[in-house]
Amino acid sequence: MAADHTQAPVLQALAEYRGKGRLSFTPPGHKQARGADPAVREVLGDAVFLGDVLASGGLDDRLKRGRVLERAQELMADAVHADHTFFSTCGSSLSVKAAMLAVAGPHEKLLIGRDAHKSVVSGLILSGIEPVWVEPRWDAERHLAHPPSAAEYEAAFAAHPDARGALITSPTPYGTCADLRAVAEVCHRRSVPLIVDEAWGAHLPFHPDLPSWAMDAGADICVTSIHKMGSGLEQGSVFHLQGDLVPPELLGMRADLLSTTSPSVLIYAGLDGWRRQMALRGEELLGATLELAAGVRAAVEQIDGMHVNDRADFCGPHLADDFDPLPVVIDITGLGITGFQASDWLREHRGIDAHLTDHRRIGAQITYGDDEETTGELLAALKGLAGAAADLGPAPRVAVPSPDELRTEQVRLPRDAFFGPTENVPVSRAAGRIAAEMITPYPPGIPAVLPGELLTRPVVEYLRTGLAAGMYLPDPSDPELNTIRVLAEGA
Repeated sequence: MAADHTQAPVLQALAEYRGKGRLSFTPPGHKQARGADPAVREVLGDAVFLGDVLASGGLDDRLKRGRVLERAQELMADAVHADHTFFSTCGSSLSVKAAMLAVAGPHEKLLIGRDAHKSVVSGLILSGIEPVWVEPRWDAERHLAHPPSAAEYEAAFAAHPDARGALITSPTPYGTCADLRAVAEVCHRRSVPLIVDEAWGAHLPFHPDLPSWAMDAGADICVTSIHKMGSGLEQGSVFHLQGDLVPPELLGMRADLLSTTSPSVLIYAGLDGWRRQMALRGEELLGATLELAAGVRAAVEQIDGMHVNDRADFCGPHLADDFDPLPVVIDITGLGITGFQASDWLREHRGIDAHLTDHRRIGAQITYGDDEETTGELLAALKGLAGAAADLGPAPRVAVPSPDELRTEQVRLPRDAFFGPTENVPVSRAAGRIAAEMITPYPPGIPAVLPGELLTRPVVEYLRTGLAAGMYLPDPSDPELNTIRVLAEGA
């Protein structure tokens, strides 16, 4: 029987809840906005509070006999060709940890691309999994990492045949993609699962001109952030499962270990509604978005000092296998300023928030929420930036290491270094010590330093000069990076 994608079980249950005028003597304590602060109600609107009900004993009955969430998850799985789907209201940061815990346990090995998000490293710290790092494909000219190749995973499995599975990030925040089918085949020849962190790929299943979707490529578990390239609310994430290498009850159990017992029905509703929107109109909406993004790319390319990174820049031998054009990544080297300076100017002077920022690029993601009006404002702001760049002063120097210098040796398990005896040392004396914390330029959130890695002078200098130039480092214990937390000597 074909799935009926005109249905949205969570949204329909919410409408029924309101229509019946139920009176709740349960959390949440605002009691359908009645107890909320008037100033908060004025800013947020009552619709937020009216949709904020208990998932069980509210949206559904106390035993969940209406199967509201289950039916919504089944429809999502059907829409993206998965066997099972799980909703998460804690973002893909939780979803990827659940996936890792379902594949490997303490002191077991998992192959992981070293361009993984900090949430993956958090999963290593919590679980005690031993990472076997697989090198990304580094573009030394552009100082950029692309997902590892299938051959690199093959070599890593040959060196570590006891690895329980593999994890790869695709697409990256820059829009570059791996050959997921080839990586999945490498895993499946060994009867071990492939996890894909596809947080940036929620839109991929819904248009044929976009890169391959993880489930269609044969991945076993795929993690997707609906709030990134979809229209869900922040923290809305799903993880999908197919095949028989990971039992669905095991994945659900691992997710339950980490997730909240008070999930947000508002976030569930956003996930449910987005699935319906994509199942019914996804190809139409994304087709228009691809055309819009193509126009933006062409127009930015005409602005002096700016270059839009395209397939020719990102794909090819020793680079990425595929490319998503919706994250418009703009190299502003020709303006003589950093991405940090550009982002700050756009926000302060034009009210434009850029997404990706690094020492030489800014990113503007285009979604089906954009149109000619919003992209017109973006293009006008970028032209203004080009005109103002000369007055922003010379770009502060960021000492970006070569690919060989950027990689550091993992000498302790991330968990052991993070929870071991530590001390803070001056940054000038940090080289040669074992890091006991993450240090992550954000966005995109790929750690430059992991707990258990041996700090080197080039990496420390990169972070020190990057911070001085405007890089955002959300996680070191000393935000000014005067000191770095390291494993105590002799530990």
